[in-house]
Amino acid sequence: MRIENEIKLDYSNVLLRPKRSTLGSRKDVNLNRTYTFRNSKATYTGIPIIAANMDGVGTWDMHNVLRQDGMLTAIVKHYNIATQVENFSKHTEFAIYSMGITEDDLAKFRAVNSGSTPRWVCIDVANGYSERFIEFVARFRDEFPDKIIIAGNVVTGDVTEELILNGADIVKVGIGPGSVCTTRIQTGVGYPQLSAVIECADAAHGLGGHIIADGGCTCPGDISKAFAGGSDFVMLGGMLAGHDEGGGDVISKYFRNGEIDEHGKYILDERQFVEFYGMSSEAANEKHFGGLKSYRSSEGREITVPYRGAVSDTIQDLLGGIRSTCTYVGANRLKDLSKCATFIKCTDTHNRVYE
Repeated sequence: MRIENEIKLDYSNVLLRPKRSTLGSRKDVNLNRTYTFRNSKATYTGIPIIAANMDGVGTWDMHNVLRQDGMLTAIVKHYNIATQVENFSKHTEFAIYSMGITEDDLAKFRAVNSGSTPRWVCIDVANGYSERFIEFVARFRDEFPDKIIIAGNVVTGDVTEELILNGADIVKVGIGPGSVCTTRIQTGVGYPQLSAVIECADAAHGLGGHIIADGGCTCPGDISKAFAGGSDFVMLGGMLAGHDEGGGDVISKYFRNGEIDEHGKYILDERQFVEFYGMSSEAANEKHFGGLKSYRSSEGREITVPYRGAVSDTIQDLLGGIRSTCTYVGANRLKDLSKCATFIKCTDTHNRVYE
């Protein structure tokens, strides 16, 4: 047993220090990035935000909106082969195929790949520290040398480097920070997300690799902090949940608003919600795997989020926030944000009186 005494940081522990800026307007900020990936040698240009491969988020309808701004969508694993072939035959530039590491997962990908050509592949497990996972990434790279491989999740620089050296182009960073993830509660395992991003980005960039900050963002400012910490991409789950493009039934609930009508009855306000859950939750296991296995516990929450309508309005809000961050710290381009960033450690970040 050992203890690391250095305090690690989450997004909620820091603010960005403002600096002199030559930018006259938010509209002058360039949010597009261009990357060439270490192992596949493929390139990408776009706004490096990714919709997570979660039910209610990583859908083809979500992809069809996000791709218009050059953003990516990690498609959920559970579409059937025919649906995946049909869509990946038409869309490859901004759609990410998601898979696990079983032989069935590999066989399904081979079938989809034989009928279409997915460009991006996310090899996705909860625990990226198993030797089996790292070996699978290396094996997959050998079989599919031209694919842009995303691998995760991890939170430390050593395994980030190992995954890149074994064929990953991009490493997904985050254990337990998600809004509907209970891994830290169930296992006691995790790493504060901003520190994980900073350390993994440093490790990846030293080898010419890239990272995704996956989880922990609750507002546009957190996305900016992730980019400022060195992340190349930011993956969003809960922030993109509850929209029309995510599918799912809209549920109405009624709440007393404190007013009484002329008959002395409470007036009720209708509010609409959509179900959202973590992909290691009991709900996800029931839906996709026939129930929770006897040797597992649920590591995800099952909640309802407010129904939010079209995702395009949310995207405008997110991108506007990032542009504003850049104007405050003097970054003409998203590429410059980490170079311009100075983090201030603090005990609180904003006034919560009306939250």
